[in-house]
Amino acid sequence: MKTTRKRYSADFKARVALEAIRGDLTLAELAAKHGVHHTMIASWKRQAVEGMASTFSGSGDAARAVSDAELEKLHAKIGQLVVERDFLAKASGR
Repeated sequence: MKTTRKRYSADFKARVALEAIRGDLTLAELAAKHGVHHTMIASWKRQAVEGMASTFSGSGDAARAVSDAELEKLHAKIGQLVVERDFLAKASGR
């Protein structure tokens, strides 16, 4: 019997992490409340806190610019491969 791992939505993780950051309940209490292991909640809390710093640092914009540059490079490569494929298909048809 194959068991699959439960996947949690980003919204759920954010809500639970926010509750953990607030500190009204302990990790054990949050784990019981949401049916999630306390180490997962601690991990989500850590990721949320680390993510907040990048929100205010502007590094998100830099990452977006890098991804745009990478996207342009990938589009150029796709174009090159299409041209090569078409050329080789015509050449092999002779």
